[in-house]
Amino acid sequence: MAALSRKLRSVEGGRLMFWCPGCDGAHHVGVGAGPGPRWGYNGNPDAPTFTPSVLVTYDGPDAGKDGAPPAICHSFVTDGSIQFLSDCTHALAGQTVDIPNREEA
Repeated sequence: MAALSRKLRSVEGGRLMFWCPGCDGAHHVGVGAGPGPRWGYNGNPDAPTFTPSVLVTYDGPDAGKDGAPPAICHSFVTDGSIQFLSDCTHALAGQTVDIPNREEA
């Protein structure tokens, strides 16, 4: 993993990673050529934009219990901000926040 900026990391497989404050975890998106889903990327590690939207499902603290569906984080990432859509199951649903800076590499 290599830091591209305080907001964005490069990880293996042609993926970029940013920290999601809604999930309190990292989200990965594939960019450029390679296997698996790929997103458009504006090339700006300080204010990244990914297209189309980023949809992540996971088992997290906001996931349902007793066989309920997994947690959802669905967002648009534009110019370094995360616009959380209303179908998110975490507390930041419907809000827009900046991608947080991360000091660790």
